[in-house]
Amino acid sequence: MAAKLPLEGIRVVDLTVVWAGPTVTMVLGDLGAQAIRVESRHHPPGSTRGILPPPPKEAVPRLGNIARSYVNLDPGERPWNRHAMFNWHGRNKLSMTLDVDRPRGMEVFRRLVEISDVLVENNAAGLVERLGIDYPVVSAWNPRLIMLRMPPFGLSGPYKYFQGFGSTVEAGAGFVWVRHYPDSDPTSATPTFHMDAASGAAGAFAVLAALHYRNRTGRGMLIDLAQAENMVQHIGEIILDYTMNGRVQGSYGNRHPTVAPHGVYRCRGEDRWVAISVFTDGEFSALCQTMGRPELAADPRFSTREARQAHQDELDRVIESWTLTRSPQEVFELLQRAGVPAGPVLTEADAYADPHVRARRWFKPMTHPECGTHEYPGHLWRQSEVPLRFETPAPCLGEHNEYVYKELLGYSDADYEEFVRLGHIGTDYVFAQRTLAG
Repeated sequence: MAAKLPLEGIRVVDLTVVWAGPTVTMVLGDLGAQAIRVESRHHPPGSTRGILPPPPKEAVPRLGNIARSYVNLDPGERPWNRHAMFNWHGRNKLSMTLDVDRPRGMEVFRRLVEISDVLVENNAAGLVERLGIDYPVVSAWNPRLIMLRMPPFGLSGPYKYFQGFGSTVEAGAGFVWVRHYPDSDPTSATPTFHMDAASGAAGAFAVLAALHYRNRTGRGMLIDLAQAENMVQHIGEIILDYTMNGRVQGSYGNRHPTVAPHGVYRCRGEDRWVAISVFTDGEFSALCQTMGRPELAADPRFSTREARQAHQDELDRVIESWTLTRSPQEVFELLQRAGVPAGPVLTEADAYADPHVRARRWFKPMTHPECGTHEYPGHLWRQSEVPLRFETPAPCLGEHNEYVYKELLGYSDADYEEFVRLGHIGTDYVFAQRTLAG
């Protein structure tokens, strides 16, 4: 008998938007949970399924990355099913369409909550209260329910009701300030949206801890995960430097506050680079040997960590004169074999074709009914006893309505038709129906 995944038998109600929240439910689905996305046909959820309303096909090539992420640069008739971001984090999930604020919507939602274990949402604080489905309400329906809420700034404090996305909250958490370059200002720090991925992993971990607590006590709980606070702990040592020493760090660019050389160096070819990080005298000696310049290890300008820091510009010029004669991959492999931390700066195409990733078979093929067969990024980790799940592609909008309404919730065919008439059930958004109708 095949071993069960850790979360088989756990049902998750997914009210998430954009990237951070959907990453939580993606991880829980990978672990075996049944994740059911509850999606409104009348209130499209931001950029979760791409740009809504969608751009016309002829405009897509001129737009930014979010718009260009449609299969073959074609939004198609139902672009919300064809967008790269959703098709990544939507795997192993079901989709039902339901509007809590429409007739009988609350009744349906309550039935779903009563048979579920976890409810996840990452909207701005106040939305679920306005809908009438905050924790006091849903926990009364189901005392064993775990509710994870992930507003940008948490459920208390003066910023409680402020909205935010990765780039804006990263700025408010001090992250952007330490990422710009010393000879510029924060406008040189391109948005990384690091917060979304970090919050997704933290949220999944919090749910696992809450499930463990429930196994011991039988009680559910509310989890308040402020994404800004999660970001601040990613620069904890910088915050401590201020609290202990009164020092505002500013930016080091690609350099390091205590060691050198530490940077990104040009290589042979157009716009090709390699990152090199040297932390010890032994690593520096190995770097010098690999470059064919062993005498540099004894040079008074570079023989100690303090000397190397004081002469970083000179040292960088020496290193770059060597890296410019080689490809990033060659520098990477030469230095790693010598015990020097280094890595090539890869484009998306490079990362996709990387031989190491290919050897580990990390990318997984999956066939989507409206997108075709493509390779998708794999799991956050691997485990020996039972492989994580990578079974079903991201759901089309409303794809599992019949299963959820009839099989899980027990509604009759007549009820189902009534929900169709009331506007809950469908496979497109209401604005799209109006557009097609002219």
